[in-house]
Amino acid sequence: MSVIANIADLQERARRRLPKAVFDYVHGGAYDELTLARNRADLDALAIDQRVMRDVSKVETASTMVGDKACMPLAVGPAGMAGLTWPNGEVETAKAAVAFGVPYCLSTFSINSIEDVAAAIRTPFWSQLYMMKVKAVNESLIRRAHEADCSALVMTLDVHVHSQRWADTRNGLTSPPRIMPSNVVNMMLHAPWALRMLASKHHTFATMQAEVGARNVLELAAWVNEQLDPSIDVETIRWVRSLWKRKLILKGILNVDDAKMAVDLGADAIVVSNHGGRQLDSAASTISVLPQIARAVGDRIEVLFDGGIRTGFDIVKAMGRGAHGCLSGRAWVYGLAADGGKGVTCALSLLSRELRDCMALSGLTDLRDI
Repeated sequence: MSVIANIADLQERARRRLPKAVFDYVHGGAYDELTLARNRADLDALAIDQRVMRDVSKVETASTMVGDKACMPLAVGPAGMAGLTWPNGEVETAKAAVAFGVPYCLSTFSINSIEDVAAAIRTPFWSQLYMMKVKAVNESLIRRAHEADCSALVMTLDVHVHSQRWADTRNGLTSPPRIMPSNVVNMMLHAPWALRMLASKHHTFATMQAEVGARNVLELAAWVNEQLDPSIDVETIRWVRSLWKRKLILKGILNVDDAKMAVDLGADAIVVSNHGGRQLDSAASTISVLPQIARAVGDRIEVLFDGGIRTGFDIVKAMGRGAHGCLSGRAWVYGLAADGGKGVTCALSLLSRELRDCMALSGLTDLRDI
């Protein structure tokens, strides 16, 4: 790789290396992408207090997130179909995250299966849970997460229905996918990506395929499209909590009342998240609602932040607004698409260095000082 100075450089490398349909899936948001833009604009608008005349020769960034050690307050968040950007992408990302020292969360809609990841790292990781209409599938996913020794279950609450992502629609990346001449031509122009992907162990949602038994990706995509459960409510969460005895993280919280209910339902952490601007368009940015949620429940539950992180400075801003830690999705996927596991390590290294720089330049030496 040529010199990579920041996450934006990894993003550009990913754009050049991926077919348009795959890059647009990773990069884009829902509908008019208003929420996607707000996440970044509101982070950019925040100023950081500069303090000088302080000894910042030693800066400490180590933390814990729901009991798991982290060399910085950041976890690799769940990202669906990451394994389409690089062969065995979820396995490569998990190995990079463990080696770097941050928690890793596997998406329900991963290309590598939960068993693939468990065999590759033999270290506790987090598993995402989307609720399906078929109760037996949900029970099986929870059981498999337990058998894989996952330390936390990340129950994603903001996908009662599929949002419309207009770039995906135009590219034919729908459920089920549509074969379009423009896509075929574009993939032919990205022959190195296609050749690399031949080495991937799977080319469909491997975790879900084990549940459904679909013969091909088209059948599986069609099944998933019909099976997201729109009836998720507090009783659903109570049911999951009764089955899952380890750490439970509820992701998709944007409202103080929902945050308070999460505490009452026995969650160990919440993620203040709008799904990276990929679900409800015109929703508030996560950084704008974070302070009121942190004030309401931050003394009773870990409040994690997700939405728009591209620099270590963003981590400082989120923690300054009340977050205990952060999750990042697109940043590490750009790295994965750019250079596999090495690219993920590059992304994490950039964020870590920027976090330390920001703390030192702000006169901060410990996360508690933020």
